[in-house]
Amino acid sequence: MARSLSQQRRRHSVTIKDVAAKAGVSVATISRVLNGKGPVRAATGRRVLATAKALHYVPHAAARSLSTRTTHTIGLLLPDLHGEFFSEVIRGIDGAARRRGYHLLVSGFHSERAEMSAMLDAVRGRVDGIIVMAPDRSAIMTADEVARMPVVRLNSGQGYATSINIDNFGGASAMVKHLASRGRHRIAFICGPQRNADAVERQRGYRSAIRALHASPIECPGDFTEEGGYLAAKELVQRRPAPDAIFAANDSMAIGALRALREGGVHVPDEIALAGFDDIPIARYVTPALTTVSVAISELGRRAFEMLLDEISGRTSTQRREKFPTRLVVRESCGSQLRSTFRPQLSLHRGGGKA
Repeated sequence: MARSLSQQRRRHSVTIKDVAAKAGVSVATISRVLNGKGPVRAATGRRVLATAKALHYVPHAAARSLSTRTTHTIGLLLPDLHGEFFSEVIRGIDGAARRRGYHLLVSGFHSERAEMSAMLDAVRGRVDGIIVMAPDRSAIMTADEVARMPVVRLNSGQGYATSINIDNFGGASAMVKHLASRGRHRIAFICGPQRNADAVERQRGYRSAIRALHASPIECPGDFTEEGGYLAAKELVQRRPAPDAIFAANDSMAIGALRALREGGVHVPDEIALAGFDDIPIARYVTPALTTVSVAISELGRRAFEMLLDEISGRTSTQRREKFPTRLVVRESCGSQLRSTFRPQLSLHRGGGKA
């Protein structure tokens, strides 16, 4: 066993210089043969390959990337790695990347601007490009950071670089109009964190629709967590008059609100209708199933990856701005029966769904 381990260590320690010395050629020739680039005589190529095989030489991925200037790896930088929204984004990007022969490196930066900058420096040269999701309005990438490598900003508010953003304003506005069409007159909104660009746009959509209805806004602070929605709903049901509908800025808060309403003996949807935003997978399995503004989250990730490939290949000469559509998915929590099964892969080709 000791001899076997020793042999393995020697095998793994073989370098390109060892192969060059054994084959009697230069390191540059070895590199041209192994990368299939540059003029090399057939006999020399065969000798190099035979020598590399005999020495059990395996090219180092990082070294190879220096010569080819590609790594077939992309980076993904997220503010958090916890929660169904982020896991669905990762799933969409990873699936699309694997189908195109790319590896995915994922890291979180906890919405800290300095940490984001440090991570961008750390992955430079190790990835062909990076997708950055930085919804915190203080975490804006600089023009210099964007110039260092191909970048796509995913749901990241204002800033440089090609970007794709959810239609948060349109989705929130459509939900308020839908609740009003169901006879709900006192529609409360559980806000998201005010530093978050998604939350701000959803609140703006809510307020715009409420003004158009000549109604009064009813708002309660939240933080995009189940606990935040739970506490906000506890507060809202104590108000007089109480709201007859609660629209949470994301599904996690709506699910927390549902628990609070159930504990308080408030029947959903008879007494208070409930709606969320995102359509995370669990939304359709709670009771009653949650009406929500649907974002095809994994498809959003896939589209971000395709945009990054365009940036890496140089197929685009200008920065692009894409708006990712949303649509209503009406379920039992606002007093309607479940509509036909939602097919997220179609969402890019359809606008807002029927209310």
